[in-house]
Amino acid sequence: MLPFEIVLLLLAFCVGLGMLARYCRMPYPILLVVGGLILSVQPWAPRFELDPDIVLLLFLPPLLYAGAFNTSWKAFRSNIRAISLLAVGLVLFTTTVVAIVAHEFVGLPWAVAFILGAIVSPPDAVAAMAITQNVKLPKIVTTILEGESLVNDATALVAYRMAVASVIGGAFSLSDAIGKFAIVSVGGIAMGLAGGWLILRMHRWIDKRNLADAKLTIAITLLTPFAVFFPAEHLHVSGVLAVVTAGLWVGHRSETIFRVDWHHEARAVWEMVEFLLNSLIFILIGFQLPYVLEHLGDQYTLVQLVSYATVVSLVVVVARLVWVFPGAYVPRWLDRVLLGCRNPYPPWQSVAVVGWTGMRGVVSLAAAMALPLEISKGVPFPCRDIVQFLTFWVIFATLVGQGLTLPALVRWLGVDRQPGAEETEKPEENESC
Repeated sequence: MLPFEIVLLLLAFCVGLGMLARYCRMPYPILLVVGGLILSVQPWAPRFELDPDIVLLLFLPPLLYAGAFNTSWKAFRSNIRAISLLAVGLVLFTTTVVAIVAHEFVGLPWAVAFILGAIVSPPDAVAAMAITQNVKLPKIVTTILEGESLVNDATALVAYRMAVASVIGGAFSLSDAIGKFAIVSVGGIAMGLAGGWLILRMHRWIDKRNLADAKLTIAITLLTPFAVFFPAEHLHVSGVLAVVTAGLWVGHRSETIFRVDWHHEARAVWEMVEFLLNSLIFILIGFQLPYVLEHLGDQYTLVQLVSYATVVSLVVVVARLVWVFPGAYVPRWLDRVLLGCRNPYPPWQSVAVVGWTGMRGVVSLAAAMALPLEISKGVPFPCRDIVQFLTFWVIFATLVGQGLTLPALVRWLGVDRQPGAEETEKPEENESC
């Protein structure tokens, strides 16, 4: 089959599975992943290996930009501490814990173990937004989850690249890593601010001279995430942070530059683009299992593979649960002790839901598939196959297991009945003094 025929066939599957998901009242990413997995093992199914560059360079920028654009800047800013603790602190904590377990239990070399930890550490922005959109949650919980999922990819990808460089180069310096992380992060934010400012100026200039209509304006918004992402990546700073920053900046000021009718048209176009990209991503995740198994070969027994996948998946889930409770309560306790602030503690039920909403997704899979084949001429990259296998099953376990049980957990804990769970506008709670 020709590539465009395969894409059209996959889109047809996506539409059919999307309708089935609505009929079954289940989050569509879960059914798409399972459907893709089932379809991939059929003898007549097309072979479609996921190109990591397509995900990281074509799919990720517009999805992150759309998520940031629709996120309330005021709500994001007022919860920046909670978001940072999850997007930076939890990602690094999960990376370290998974690396220790992967080294001691699976037997991976330390550098490769840290690569695996960095790959599976960030919950997926697309999965989190798609699964939680049909669940009643307090808006502050939704804001924290969306904010975390927008920023954590940057932390994980920086840690991933440094770990891969240490495997290839054979050396690692913690001080150099911290310095590089700071430069990449600050540089990405700066690029996002500059890009967002230029985009706004361009929209105002075009509108003032009547040089564009709704269609041209929407086309510019579709190109914006790429116009910000690629320059940042070429300058070796975080393209993810650049896109998220630009999306927050432009989205916060969108009412002052976009006409109301154009805004409605743009929203309809973007919703369609998001649905198509999301659907293709999740069904392609399911299609990757045959390639993962082919690369794995016969190096491990079935018992070893099952035990490794189970333990690593459990560690990923438990690490998040262990982190979220101290992360939610200790900062507020310190506020009371040191600053005299009396901010209320969040309900433990909401914290538990945040801890359970840790679905991994396509960024993790793309990072695993992007591992180089060789570290030098004739020297294969160590343990590449088992890293890809474990990544796939962590994604499957968290996306399907946590995604399917999340609505029941929300209802069982009564989080859907908490104040604010049915509000349509994001609150502006401020957790600082």
